[in-house]
Amino acid sequence: MLADIFVAKAAGETHTRLSRAHGYVDGFMRALLETGIVTKEELLELVAAERERASGPAMRTFDPKTGDVRAA
Repeated sequence: MLADIFVAKAAGETHTRLSRAHGYVDGFMRALLETGIVTKEELLELVAAERERASGPAMRTFDPKTGDVRAA
């Protein structure tokens, strides 16, 4: 579901649909935390990895002379 949110956001999905999807994911993540299935750190790692998979690295460097873009 998290990957679907990132794809839908990039595709310009409507706010209503994104909000509903965020609610489902937030509820599921809260349940995972409250039951002790995952730690906060593990969940943050998972979200960061999924975001990077969907959108690329969070930081990129840009060389204005060559136009090259690469992960920082």
